[in-house]
Amino acid sequence: MESFSVWRSSVFSLYLLLPLLLKQLTLVSAKKSYIVHMKERHDPGVHPTHLDWYTATLLSSSDSLIYAYTSVYNGFAATLDPQQLHALRTSDSVLGVYEDTLYTLHTTRTPEFLGLQAHSEFWEDLHQASHNVVIGVLDTGVWPESQSFDDSQMPQIPTRWRGSCDSAPDFDPSLCNNKLIGARSFSKGYRMASGNARKPRDLASPRDGNGHGTHTASIAAGSAVSNATLLGYATGTARGMAPQARVAAYKVCWTDGCFASDILAGMDQAIQDGVDVLSLSLGGSSSSVPYYFDTIAIGAFAAMERGIFVSCSAGNTGPRSGSVANVAPWIMTVGAGTLDRDFPAYVTLGNGKRFAGVSLYSGEGMGDKPVGLIYFSDRSNSSSSICMPGSLDPETVRGKVVVCDRGLNARVEKGTVVRDAGGLGMILANTGMSGEGLVADSHLVAAVAVGESAGDEIKEYASLDPNPTAVLSFGGTVLNVRPSPVVAAFSSRGPNEVTAQILKPDVIGPGVNILAGWSGAVGPSGSEDTRKTRFNIMSGTSMSCPHISGLAALLKAAHPDWSPSAIKSALMTTAYTHDNTESPLRDATGEEALSTPWAYGAGHVNPQKALSPGLVYDASTQDYIAFLCSLNYTLDHLRLVVKHSDANCSTKFADPGDLNYPSFSVVFGSNKVVQYTRTLTNVGKAASVYDVVVSTPSTVEITVNPNRVSFAEVGECQTYKVTFVSNRSVSDSVASEFGSIMWSNEEHEVRSPVAFTWTYF
Repeated sequence: MESFSVWRSSVFSLYLLLPLLLKQLTLVSAKKSYIVHMKERHDPGVHPTHLDWYTATLLSSSDSLIYAYTSVYNGFAATLDPQQLHALRTSDSVLGVYEDTLYTLHTTRTPEFLGLQAHSEFWEDLHQASHNVVIGVLDTGVWPESQSFDDSQMPQIPTRWRGSCDSAPDFDPSLCNNKLIGARSFSKGYRMASGNARKPRDLASPRDGNGHGTHTASIAAGSAVSNATLLGYATGTARGMAPQARVAAYKVCWTDGCFASDILAGMDQAIQDGVDVLSLSLGGSSSSVPYYFDTIAIGAFAAMERGIFVSCSAGNTGPRSGSVANVAPWIMTVGAGTLDRDFPAYVTLGNGKRFAGVSLYSGEGMGDKPVGLIYFSDRSNSSSSICMPGSLDPETVRGKVVVCDRGLNARVEKGTVVRDAGGLGMILANTGMSGEGLVADSHLVAAVAVGESAGDEIKEYASLDPNPTAVLSFGGTVLNVRPSPVVAAFSSRGPNEVTAQILKPDVIGPGVNILAGWSGAVGPSGSEDTRKTRFNIMSGTSMSCPHISGLAALLKAAHPDWSPSAIKSALMTTAYTHDNTESPLRDATGEEALSTPWAYGAGHVNPQKALSPGLVYDASTQDYIAFLCSLNYTLDHLRLVVKHSDANCSTKFADPGDLNYPSFSVVFGSNKVVQYTRTLTNVGKAASVYDVVVSTPSTVEITVNPNRVSFAEVGECQTYKVTFVSNRSVSDSVASEFGSIMWSNEEHEVRSPVAFTWTYF
C-alpha cells in the first residue's frame, strides 16, 4: 500500500512537471543556427576576448556558440532558442540576427589557350615572384596526395604566413608541404543544421571527398604534372594558372552544401592567416540579396580592405536573364566560356543522318552495328522522357539506345538509369533551356550529348520512324576548335538585380570541359562511380573562377603594390570580345547567336595584356562606402557590411554608377540624361597620352570630356566625365543595347563596356 502511495505521488508530480518538460523540449527542438552582428567594437577593458564579449551578449554558456568572428565580422554564430533570439533582436548592442543560410557549389590546355607559355623567360620570372603569393580556396577541401600539390619546385614557406593544417582521422598535418601550406575545415554550421549527424564521409576534416575543391585549387595554382589525363582524354601537362603560387584550402562545403556561418569562419581564418587571393566557387540561390544580407559580400569587403583580391563564380543558372550571383562591386564576378579543345562524339541514325555532339565516355563502345532507338514522348509519363530513376521499363529499354531530355536530375545519372534498365547507350538531348551549349561528361554507359536542334530532329525520327536505329561513336580529343571561346549556355547572366548600375559579370574565363586534379575518394562521375582517376574534366563557373584567381595571383606577383580593384581593372579593360575567327563572341544558347556584355561582362580575360594595362580604374574602401551610401542604406545596414562603428555617409555618390568602376551600366528611367565621373591612374609609362574612342548604338549619344588625357608621371591620376543621352523613342521595344568607351594610344587599349537599359515603355 505504501509503494502505491509513492507511485501515485510520483505520477502526480510528473503530471505537474509535464508542461514544463514539454516546454523545455519545445525550446530544444526549436533551436536554430543564426549569425549575430554586433553593433559596437570589442572593449578589452570590459571583456578580455571576443569570445568573452560574445558569450556575455548571448546570456548563456559558450556551448551555444558556433563561431566567434574577428576579421570579417563583429559578431558570432550560435544556436538560439526563441527566447534567446528575441532577446538578441531587441538588444541595443546587436545590429542584426539572421538565420544561417545555405550556399551551393556553383588544366592541360588553358595555360596555352590564355597565352601563358611555360618556357617563356618572362613567365618563368613571374612564376618565381609568385612564390610569395598565397591563394586561399574556400570549397570542399583538398586531396593532399594529388600531384598537383607537389612541392619539389617550391622554396620555403614565406615567414609571414600564419596558417596551419588541421589534424583529423583521415588527414595528417604532415601531408601539407611547401605548396599546400594550409588546410582547415569549418563544419559547425553544417553539423548544427543537420542535427549533429556524423556521417563517415563528413568527418570534420579538410580532406576532399567530393573532388570539387581539389579541382578548383589545382586550376588556380596546381603544380605542373606531365601525362595528365582523364581516362585517355585531354592528355598533356596539367598546371594551374599560377603554378608556383601557394595554396591554402578551407573546407566550408559539405554533403548538404555550404552554410553561411562556415563560409564566414573560413574567410575569417583566411584573412588572419595572410592569404593574398580568395577564390570562392560557390554562391547563394538568390541573385537579388542586398549586400548587407550577403555573407560572401560582407566577408569579401573585409578581405578587400586588407588588400586581398576576391574572385567568385557568377553561377550556373544561365541563360536566364538577371541570374548572375556574387555581384558586389568589390568582388571579381566570373562567367564561363569554352576552350579551343573539344571531345567530339557522333550519333548516326538509321535514316543516314549524322549529328555531332560531345562525350567523355571511355568504355568499349557499341561497335558499328545499329541498335534500336527509343524516346518516351508520352507527356503522361514525362519522367521517362528525362530518364528519372525508376522511370524506364527494362522490357522496353533492354538492348536499345534511349534519348533522354536534359533537366531535373544529373546528366550522368540519366545514363546510369539507362544502363540499369538494360539500355546500351544514351543520347542526352538539350532542351530550350540549354540551347546548343554542350558539356562533356564521363558517362558509365555509351552516351553522346547533343544540342537542342539536333535533339529535336533525333526525337522526331525516334517517334515517327517505324523501326528507328542509331549508332554512337566517339572521336577522342580535338584541339584548335573554331570558333572559341563561346559563352557557355549555363553561365549566369546580367543584368545585376541588386544594383543595376554595376555591370555583372565582370569577365569570362575558361569554364567548359576543364581538366584538373581530382580526389581519390570518388570516381569522375560521382559517388556511384567506382573508377579512380588522378584528374577529372568538369564544367561550370566553378572552374572559370579559379582561373581568374590564379591570374590575379600572377598580377599580384608582378605588381605587389596594386590594390584588388587595380588588378580587377587590369583584367577587365584588357579583355577581348572577339573569338579566334575574329568574329564577335558567340553564345552557346544558339548556333548563330551572338553574345552580349550581360553574359561576358568586359569580355574574355587576356593575361598577357592585363600585366601591362596602361591605365587602371582604382577604388578605395571609402569609394565603396560612398557607393553603399548611394543605395540609401541606413547606418545600421552600412555597418553590417563595413566593420567600423564610425562608418557613416558623410560622403556619398549621387548615383551608384558613379563608383570608379571599369565598366558602365546606364539605366534610363525618368531621366534621359545620365552623367558619370571616372578617374584613370597611369600604371604605364611617364609622358603618356591617350585619346578616347567611343562606340554607341544609334539610340544613345555619348560625350566624353576631356577626350584626351595626358599623364606626366607614373601613378598620376586624371578624371573625365561622360554624358549619356537617350534618343530612344517610347515606341521602341528594345529594352537594352550596348557600346564601349576606350582610351588608347600606340601601346594600350583600355576598354570599358557600356550596357544601356531603358526602364520606361
